[in-house]
Amino acid sequence: MMKVADAVGRMLAELGVSQVFGVVGSGNFRVTNALIASGASFVAARHEAGAASMADAYSRITGDVSALSLHQGCGLTNALTGITEAAKCHTPLLVLAADTAVGDVTSNFHIDQDAAARSVGATPMRIHSARTALADAARAFRVAQVERTTVVLSLPVDLQEREIAYPGPRPASNLRVPTPIVATADASELGEMLARADRPVIIGGRGARVAKRDLRELAAVTGALLIASGGGRGVFEGDEWALDVVGGFATDSAAELVRDADLIVAFGVALNNWTTRGGTLLEKATLVQVDDRVEAIGKHRLVDLGIVGDTGAVARAAVAALAASGTTNTGYRTPAVAERIRGARYWSDQAVEAVDEEGFVDPAALINALDAMLPSERVVVVDGGNVNAYPGAHLRVPDDEGYVLPLSFQSIGLGLASVIGAAVARPDRMAVLGTGDGSLLMGAVELETAVRLQLGLIVVAFNDSAYGAEIHLFPDSSPAEQEIVRFPDTDIAAIARGYGCDAVTVRSLDDLGGISAWLESDRTRPLVIDAKITGRPSWLMAREHGH
Repeated sequence: MMKVADAVGRMLAELGVSQVFGVVGSGNFRVTNALIASGASFVAARHEAGAASMADAYSRITGDVSALSLHQGCGLTNALTGITEAAKCHTPLLVLAADTAVGDVTSNFHIDQDAAARSVGATPMRIHSARTALADAARAFRVAQVERTTVVLSLPVDLQEREIAYPGPRPASNLRVPTPIVATADASELGEMLARADRPVIIGGRGARVAKRDLRELAAVTGALLIASGGGRGVFEGDEWALDVVGGFATDSAAELVRDADLIVAFGVALNNWTTRGGTLLEKATLVQVDDRVEAIGKHRLVDLGIVGDTGAVARAAVAALAASGTTNTGYRTPAVAERIRGARYWSDQAVEAVDEEGFVDPAALINALDAMLPSERVVVVDGGNVNAYPGAHLRVPDDEGYVLPLSFQSIGLGLASVIGAAVARPDRMAVLGTGDGSLLMGAVELETAVRLQLGLIVVAFNDSAYGAEIHLFPDSSPAEQEIVRFPDTDIAAIARGYGCDAVTVRSLDDLGGISAWLESDRTRPLVIDAKITGRPSWLMAREHGH
């Protein structure tokens, strides 16, 4: 016999939970320790918001179900922004949230946790009784894994203390993702459309990561260009006919190539305003959307053809249909277009307008210099705000496990915790965060977590002493009005050193020597770069808002 909390933790580890992030209180003390005792690794964050973003980033990169362990009530509410981001990105995440005792509505910790989870798009589940505890927990794990969703499993503290036999009853553990059957007619129609197109483009999103080889083969026989969504950036890296990223982060020349397409086929990608630049990239093209979620088809844009199916299976079926008919197409793949692709692919190859402002470094010039300095085997993490274009578009990535874009909820301040999760997921790569001063200071407490874990990651803090996006969104506002989003110059380097990080202050490209020295060191501590940047809007902000 053992306590429910111990049994649940042990079983979840056996099912495959190998990484846990969290903040431990009385309600989740036992279950967290049971996971650790059963072989799971645990990262103690300093705040639940940070723990949630760490788990989200870890699962995005690895594809594995990680666990987020939280105290009841306030522990859950502290983590809700990160949970919302994970839910919006269909991250396979299992939130182990302690809950008040069954029926105890007078507890200071009491909230309706199911309603809270449901309101942010997560799937609420719970331990209903001691007798069903193992079955309830196993079912929650499988829902997160099979349905690629964020599950909040509430564990009432009184039920956690009950004694049960172990092993006990649990649902079947060999569930598999149900794969929609690809209709031959749909595959044939898609193949014919690609074979007829003069300028076909295939967009791959997060849902295309497992199908990237199939999509490259389909593009090769139909002459299609390849390009990734923001969420899927890196999925086609290394292909000579691939551009880097579509949408807001695309170079102007890359956007032109997509805008001139006569057929766009989107595999596993949400065709939202960000991906399509408000729909302007789709105005000339016939549009096809392939996704294994029925509700995704046409959610953001009306499509000419929607195919529900596994992205890889659909691509393979279309290739087979083309092979059977003996049809191929050179499509968009001409020598002239190849030359355009080479010049259009990366922002780091684009001309940078020189900005000379004494005492301040131009952010575009800085990030391009860092892109050349840092190891190519990296994981790039992007925070929100005016400066997100610089790390989000200028830092190149090695593949689809090299990029984390936690901006589906458009919250700033998730970057520092996310880069810690990324570094834990890929310890063989250098994790690099680009963030603003406002975003970094929101969660700066997690610098201690990075130091404690001895993570050799880099934080580039683009410091304009403001919430810069708001400054540039309201350019006609008065100095007095702007005071509410401006702050005194903050010595972020000194703050970082106080947490135990290495740090340098950069005011010009002549100040990069400290970065080179850190790169040549044993890199057992994070490096924080306090980049005092010019006050101009980013090229993305200028383009989107006409500055």
